[in-house]
Amino acid sequence: MTTFASTVGFWRSVGSVLTGTALAQAVPIAGSLVIARLYAPADFGRFSAWLGMVLLAGVALTGRLEAALALEPDGEPRRRAVVATAATVALSVLVVAVLLSMTLVLAPASFQSVPRPLLVMFLPAAALVALGQTWQSWAAAEGLYRELSWIRIAEALCVTSLQVAAGVAFASADALATSQCLGLFLAFVVATRLLPLGLPKDRLVHVVGETWRRHRRFPLLSLPADAINTAAAQLPVLIIAARFGADVAGLLALAFRTLGAPTALLGKAVLDVFKRQASNSYRERGECRTEYTQTFRVLAALSIAASVVVMIGSEPFFALAFGERWRTAGTMAIWLMPMFALRFVSSPLSYMSYIAGKQHLDLAWQVCLLAMTLATLYLPDRCAVAILSYSAGYSLLYVGYLLMSYRFSRGGPR
Repeated sequence: MTTFASTVGFWRSVGSVLTGTALAQAVPIAGSLVIARLYAPADFGRFSAWLGMVLLAGVALTGRLEAALALEPDGEPRRRAVVATAATVALSVLVVAVLLSMTLVLAPASFQSVPRPLLVMFLPAAALVALGQTWQSWAAAEGLYRELSWIRIAEALCVTSLQVAAGVAFASADALATSQCLGLFLAFVVATRLLPLGLPKDRLVHVVGETWRRHRRFPLLSLPADAINTAAAQLPVLIIAARFGADVAGLLALAFRTLGAPTALLGKAVLDVFKRQASNSYRERGECRTEYTQTFRVLAALSIAASVVVMIGSEPFFALAFGERWRTAGTMAIWLMPMFALRFVSSPLSYMSYIAGKQHLDLAWQVCLLAMTLATLYLPDRCAVAILSYSAGYSLLYVGYLLMSYRFSRGGPR
């Protein structure tokens, strides 16, 4: 009876997060239908390459301390960790700004191929990504799922509406990037209103130092692992753009965006609940196999159903929804579906590496992932072979990660 009640409570919490996440994801999905008709594939490809670099920098700026928030006790201890994370972002932005300025002065040719608006907005956008993720992780760790939903809805509405409006007035990669940056800023304002932070009573240096000492595995191991993971996720568009042109990269970017939105919809909601409940169970019992297996079964069933739908209707859907010139993106979606199906199952459960303190094994897996990504995208001479090889290699690695994370859920020495 206790297990049944726990399962019901788990999925009730997932449903609560899913409601808000569904609204947040519905906005960019609907917006994509308009954006695909306002912007050319080449513009969308250049913007996607810029956004990939922004997301990678956003991961690095926090030192991955936001991923440790669910491991903190509720209340003031977690609030102190949020302060330390925000201070880390501010310090990291200052360091990166100095390095970029020095590079611009000493080696200006390094940035000759980068449009000036994209270069100017790079660091502010990365900082806003880092801070936005920190506030979302804080809300999820506290179990404040209503506030979490509103933060995500605000971000989706602000970014998408501004990108559509910019596309009507001036459709370009610069317009997409500018809208992204402004939308993230407005969403962060909403986040700080819903979850005001305040300053700790202790000195800021003491709070930051204390947090870094307690969670040193995150900047030392999780940061490089997650940076590699983010890079590997963004590399396909960057490499395909360099090897086969911005038009092909734009098609691939739309395939990633369309498949990624619905798979992230439930996957992110499950992660927000799973990491809180699994962390609590692991602290109390030394294992969380029950929470792991019940989550795996439902995610696996849903991923199989989604795969069947995509395999049958992807190409006609892309042609109908986005226009005939985007039909090839539907073909690419079919090639990528096995990878997305396994990612949908694996991503929420991958938090086990943090809970069990096995970040070193996660880092080793991410290095293998990066090597596979580079090999499969650079070695083949044909674009189709490169994408198919990338999808197959990613899928095999996800199977191995699922086996590894299941072993973590059974407990054992750290």
